[in-house]
Amino acid sequence: MKQIKGISYNINEDIVGRITFKKNMFHRTNEIWVNKNATSPKSEYAATISENESITDNGKPYCIVSSIDVFNEGDVVVVNKQGEIIFVYEVKSIHNAIMATERCNHRCIMCPQPPILQEKDRTPFNLKLISLFDKNTQEIGITGGEPTLIGDNLFVLINHIKKELPKAAISILSNGVKFADKEYAMKLAKCRHHDLQIDIPLFSDIAEEHNRIVGAKTFYKTVQGLYNLALFHQRIGIRIVVHKQTYKRLPQFADYIYHNFPFVVQVAFIQMETVGLAKENLEQLWIDPFDYRTELREAVLLLADRGLKPYIYNAQLCVLPEDVRCYAKQSISDWKDIYISECEGCALRNQCAGLFESSKEIHSSHIKRIEHISSDISCVN
Repeated sequence: MKQIKGISYNINEDIVGRITFKKNMFHRTNEIWVNKNATSPKSEYAATISENESITDNGKPYCIVSSIDVFNEGDVVVVNKQGEIIFVYEVKSIHNAIMATERCNHRCIMCPQPPILQEKDRTPFNLKLISLFDKNTQEIGITGGEPTLIGDNLFVLINHIKKELPKAAISILSNGVKFADKEYAMKLAKCRHHDLQIDIPLFSDIAEEHNRIVGAKTFYKTVQGLYNLALFHQRIGIRIVVHKQTYKRLPQFADYIYHNFPFVVQVAFIQMETVGLAKENLEQLWIDPFDYRTELREAVLLLADRGLKPYIYNAQLCVLPEDVRCYAKQSISDWKDIYISECEGCALRNQCAGLFESSKEIHSSHIKRIEHISSDISCVN
């Protein structure tokens, strides 16, 4: 999540609120007032944010920042006593997500966010967050950790989104293990959300390989979870993180997916983010994406030719073979998406996913500026 650093005053506990630049008459206790030249904190609001270092301290919560230009009307932030302002919802972003839990029952060797063992139940906090989001929000992710570890509270979140954000599609990222329990899969279906997709990662068509990568003997439970979700007509995607230990069998894996999971609505091949456990295990995992372009191309075209929808996430267009560039998506969250000097003046920059900020030093050595677009990169299905 994007965050900035300021200096907090009179803040002893985390304050969550919706950003406003207006002096509203109603519902102000859930709002944080932002004013560049505020002379004193407003008691009607949860807190005040300002650039004015000479603000009068009247004992009310406030935070001084170097610039208020990063805020937009309707953003939702958490302000803590350390002066950190964490953006938990950005009104102009299409990558907003709710962290259901940081706990997980897997320990994937390339996980960008290593799980924790214990934490306070986040559900009450997340329910409040949802009520603060803009009512016209088009999509919300539910992620973790592993979201199903909160049990039936997952369905509480889904139903609250359904009520508070009626236009929002929901995307859930889960390892699928819990859905091996048919009753649990049925409960998801009973939410009857109008636009919900659950994306489940698989890393190999060989059970032992998948289990080694995720650090748990759960391959067949994940597979059963996929079948149970399909039984209840849920929309499912499969995700594959590509690295040194997974790239060689991508074509065989794609064939396995086609024959065993023809009901999935998409298959995403994902370039690895080099943070967290991925950074710790970099020597075992890192391969220049250019060096697996042949296997990736074969897998993508195999699925496309057979009527499944393949996508490529987090990849730079210049590194991909031209005939699969049309399957690449701008998938990196706004707050950690960058372009490097080699990208300057590239004809495809506006269509390219760019790079993770964490990949500034670790990225393909084949990234280069494309001077001219040789052909239309839209896919013909």
